[in-house]
Amino acid sequence: MLGLSEILFYFFGGMAVVSAVAMITRENPVASALWLIMTFFSLAAIYTLLGAYFIGIIQILVYAGAIMVLFLFVIMLLNLGNEYEPDIRGKTWLAMGAGSGLVLLGLLARMFSGETAPLGRQAGPRALANHVADVGVVNVIGLPLYRDYMVSLQATAILLLIACIGAVVLAKRKF
Repeated sequence: MLGLSEILFYFFGGMAVVSAVAMITRENPVASALWLIMTFFSLAAIYTLLGAYFIGIIQILVYAGAIMVLFLFVIMLLNLGNEYEPDIRGKTWLAMGAGSGLVLLGLLARMFSGETAPLGRQAGPRALANHVADVGVVNVIGLPLYRDYMVSLQATAILLLIACIGAVVLAKRKF
């Protein structure tokens, strides 16, 4: 019999999948952005259920908060919600979607097949738990982010800045 946390995990997992599909299938960009926010909140709930409280809060603050406000700002600034022309979708997109779905089904089948990991299923979580006990949760995330991935972090910040500047430039051309 499933416990409450398992039921909630499957509920939020299903909600994340449904809202992600709804985000992809919407024609209105504002509606797509709102469905993406729902996906982010579902993922935050899953992280919280798995005991990663810090990642869950960061998911809400950074993605559902800051990034989505930026997306909605750009959408509203470019006025993409009005006079919307339907997407040009051909057989190529359908084939790419079907191929991605088959890959996803294969990965899910392998995950639930019962095959053991090379070092055992508990090797990764046990090593992570020991590392968290030594240095703390925030240090486990923050130190590699600012030490090992500093260039990626700065490149992401620059790309977001360029996207904002590009939206302003495109919006000013229309007026």
